[in-house]
Amino acid sequence: MQTKFQSRPVIGVTLDSEEAGGYADYPWYALRQNYMTSLAELGAVPLALPHHATLADEYLALCDAIVVTGGAFDVPPELFNEPQTSDQVRLKPARTEFEKAIVKGAMQRNMPLLGICGGQQLLAVLTGGTLYQHIPDALPDALEHSTTIDTENAGGKKRAHHPVEIVEGSLLSRCVDRDNYDVNSSHHQAVKTVGPGCIVNAYAPDGVIEGIECEDYDFCLGVQWHPEYQQNKQDTQLLNAFVAAASRYQQSMRSAGKAMTEAMNEVMGRSGDEPA
Repeated sequence: MQTKFQSRPVIGVTLDSEEAGGYADYPWYALRQNYMTSLAELGAVPLALPHHATLADEYLALCDAIVVTGGAFDVPPELFNEPQTSDQVRLKPARTEFEKAIVKGAMQRNMPLLGICGGQQLLAVLTGGTLYQHIPDALPDALEHSTTIDTENAGGKKRAHHPVEIVEGSLLSRCVDRDNYDVNSSHHQAVKTVGPGCIVNAYAPDGVIEGIECEDYDFCLGVQWHPEYQQNKQDTQLLNAFVAAASRYQQSMRSAGKAMTEAMNEVMGRSGDEPA
């Protein structure tokens, strides 16, 4: 019987979580639909990933790429060796523990990884970088990077937006066809420094880091804005490049699996020819 292989790359998408109250009397997961629909429209199979850090390897075995999403939460300052200095920091320990495991596992496999907003911030910290805990405190002259404190629930207000300058020669610059364009903005924290092996690929006009990427990987990139809204052509181009990277990873894994199967069959065939 011939095995039917999945032809569309599977992209794992991390969920946000909330405690009991509001939607349900028990803790619940949540995610805007456009994270999923944008990927599905571009040829991927999006797969929601619940927060079970001990199952990270099993999740990764199902996936060809990972999206670490944003949300109304922050990376714990202890992860970049700082005390908490802002009362605006909101922590979700179970989510962070899970996403740490997923990011590290994806990088170990050279699996395509896209960090969006808080996902970029986590990628920066896990690769040795640091964050501004609250932009208005650290950079009082900065642009408006968030319309409201609760960045995921803007209360009907129009989201903040500003231009970004894309760094020439970066992976991001190869994904999009312009070096300056307008993006949405919904974050109160930002990357302050990047670690070894990471570079900055985009800046806001006020100097705030808006994108990073890790060198020596096929596709390991973070952006501070939300391309899943596809508010401009460049956001769609970025997501298209990410889905293409997932397809390459899928094909490389298939090729490796086929080569391993053929090698095992050859060994077993030779063993079958040997006298008892």
